[in-house]
Formats: sequence, structure tokens, C-alpha cells
Amino acid sequence: MASDEKSVQLKSDALMEQMKLHLTTDAGKALTKKIGLVYQLNIAPKKLGFNEESYVVDLKKGEVKKGTYEDGKPDATFSFTDNDFIKIAAGKMNPQIAFMRGAMKIKGSISAAQKFTPDIFPKPAKM
Repeated sequence: MASDEKSVQLKSDALMEQMKLHLTTDAGKALTKKIGLVYQLNIAPKKLGFNEESYVVDLKKGEVKKGTYEDGKPDATFSFTDNDFIKIAAGKMNPQIAFMRGAMKIKGSISAAQKFTPDIFPKPAKM
């Protein structure tokens, strides 16, 4: 069973792919100019700290990459479960409340963390 754990498909993977495309648009380029920070996201399938996938959302260069940040330290690092991350990105969960409840952990600059809002994510297309 343990080998299956690692191959779990996160809902967040699809969102990160959309984010890559979003950062190539005019709106995405405006975000990069406005925010200019680097975030690392550690996303766990079920429980914080276990089998996490890491992503770097680089709003200095306008890139999203799988893996940890390798050019020094990110401005802020967030840890959450896959479901909570999707809720936060969709604007269905307030990031401050998620943090206070322990659903999200933050390392690094709190002022940088406060700029990490649902507004930086592409909105899902309305049907």
C-alpha cells in the first residue's frame, strides 16, 4: 500500500497547471509586477506533513514549478492539505481563518504571506 501513497493525484496539480498558463497572460504578468514574491506550497493529500508535493509559485519570474525552491529561501512557505488548498484558491475558505484553525501553516515573512490571496489564482471557467 505504501507505494500507492506517493502516486496520489492531487486536485491541486490541475490548478497549478492552470496557474502556469495564467501567469503567461496579461493579468498574470500584472500579478508578477504587483506582488514580486516567491512562494513555496507544500500540499499534502490527506494530513499535513505527510507525502507532501511541493510547488514553487514564483511571482518574481512569473513561473510555477513542481519541487522545492532552490534559489535561496522563498519569501513564504505554506503547508496545507489538497482539499483546503483548493478551497482557499477558490475563495471558499478565508486564508486567515484557515491559519487560525491550523488548516494552513506558514513559514517565512508574514507580510509576504498576506499578499498570498485567492486573487492570484485563475478563476475556474463558469459553465
